[in-house]
Formats: sequence, structure tokens, C-alpha cells
Amino acid sequence: MFKKWGIIFAVVMFVLSACSKNETGEESEERQEVLYTAPFTGVEYEEEVTQRPILVTINNHPQARPQSGIAQADVVFEMVAEGNITRFLALFQSEIPDKIGPIRSARDYFIDIADGLDAFYIAHGYSPDAQSLLNAGVVDHINGMQYDGVLFDRSPNRKAPHNSYITKESLIAGAEKVGASMEIEKTPKFSFYDSIDGAKIGSTVSGISIQYGTDSSFENFYSYISEEGMYERKSAGIVTIDEETQEPVLLSNLIFMEIPHKTIDNKGRKELTLTDGGNAYLFQAGVMKEIEWANVDGVLVPMENGVPAKLVKGKTWISFVPTNIGLENMVNTLP
Repeated sequence: MFKKWGIIFAVVMFVLSACSKNETGEESEERQEVLYTAPFTGVEYEEEVTQRPILVTINNHPQARPQSGIAQADVVFEMVAEGNITRFLALFQSEIPDKIGPIRSARDYFIDIADGLDAFYIAHGYSPDAQSLLNAGVVDHINGMQYDGVLFDRSPNRKAPHNSYITKESLIAGAEKVGASMEIEKTPKFSFYDSIDGAKIGSTVSGISIQYGTDSSFENFYSYISEEGMYERKSAGIVTIDEETQEPVLLSNLIFMEIPHKTIDNKGRKELTLTDGGNAYLFQAGVMKEIEWANVDGVLVPMENGVPAKLVKGKTWISFVPTNIGLENMVNTLP
């Protein structure tokens, strides 16, 4: 009798042990699946993205639209270059497009941003102040003034200065030529929600407009597409698309930072103060929040209650607003 119960007990323990091992094995396997978060988008990947950030000055003159590669930028900064004409600083890290452009010239505050991000910087031309910084080696860079027709290609479909482009292949070759590392060494202090639902706290806003000066060519409008949880962008009433794919640029976060601007020469070039922080608006998930921004280790970071503001995973567009005009006068919203 005891022998019979002993056999039954042994069989039961074997089955439980097998189930336990199976369950433990599955749990162990799940635990071993590590997802890596892209530092500028919060998007998770199975493999770590170790690409160094690449910052490219992209032309935003009406004759330069639509731009190439813009839809693949993790972050786009938009700011004035001279007068009320804006340019883009497109940051690529999680992916590099096959073709980027049109490329335009550098400003000293573009270089300040590249330096803070420890980015490999690409431009075609420069202001006098920017040239001094580049010659001093403040950032690793290549410039079309030295590599026009070598690393930078001229498109026959557009007129100069709206026709300079660089390919992914030439970009990598340029980094090798100047001995620039392509491995990321500095990550920004950005923070992201686990899901978009966490961001839906704030004033409901369906559309946002901002205009630089009186030229309607630099009037931008952002519409929230609730089905996709992202924003579509228009300039002068035309949807912003990527020239290469013909797909619209879709954005998870819009940030408007109030920054001191000062005109420094008769060409309308500006001096921007990027060190002191200030007021900001954050739009995400169809809502608006009044926040601040701060320069954290050289990176312009949206801040809320003294810590980095949480962003929705995906791409971000950051627009600089002159302090003397103010966010409340330059940025308009629709409920």
C-alpha cells in the first residue's frame, strides 16, 4: 500500500516539476528579451541603436520644398536663419535616410545645438561667426564649401542655393574622411510615456498655427489626427511631405520654446540665447500643456515641474519663438 502511494506521489511530483520547469523556462525566456529604447524617440527596438546623432541644416525656402529625408528625422528644430526665414536642423539617430536635403548654411547657434548633442554636423556654407566655430573644431563636421561635388551633390531639378544634397553613403564617407566617430557617446535626458493614454491630460486642442513674420510662406499649421495619435504639418497651406517617399511628415510631439532673439547685422542674422531656459508649450495626444524648457548639459529639454516632461513615443518638432513676440502672440490654437 505504502509502495503504491509512493509511486503515485513520485509521478505527481515529476509532472509538477516538468510543468514548473516549462513555465520557468518561458518566464526566463521572456526576461531575456531585452528591448532597447531609442534616446530621441522612445521607440523600442530589439537591437540597440548605437548611431551617433547626425544634425543637418536643411533649407526651408519655398523653392526648397518638399525636402528629402525629413520624414525620417527623430527631431526637427525650426528657427530663423535671417529675417523671418526659417531653416530646419534635422536630427537623425534611429535611422539615416538615403538622401537628405537641400542642405543650407550654418549659423553659430546651429553649431551650439550640435555641440550640445555631440552630433556630427552637416551644412553647406556658413555665416562668419559659424565659420569661426567650425574652423576651431567645436564640432565634428563636413561642409559643402569644402566638398561640393565630392560629398555633396547638386540636383539638376532645382537652382542654387536650393539644390545641394548629401546621400547616406557620402555622409558615412565624410565622417571617415574627417575621422569622426559614428558611435553615440551622449544620450539626452528625454522622458517618454509608456503609452499615449498617459499624455491625454491637458487642454484639448485640435489645431495649432505659428507664423514667422508676415510672409505666408512661413505660416505653419498642425492638425491632430486622432485616429493615428499624431500631427500633420502644413506650410503655406501645403502638407509637409518627404520628397523621396511622398508621404506626409507625422509627429507625436510639438514643442514651442520661447527664446531670446537679437538681430546682429544688416542681413538680418540673429543671435539666440540657448542657455537660460524659458517658457514653452507642449502639444501631444490632442492636448496642450504650458511647460518650460531648460538647457541640460547642452541639450534643450522640455521640463515640467522641475523634471523632463514626458513625451509621446515618436518624432518631435521643436519651433523657436522670439521672446520679444511671445508664445501667446505667435502660437494660436483651435479647440
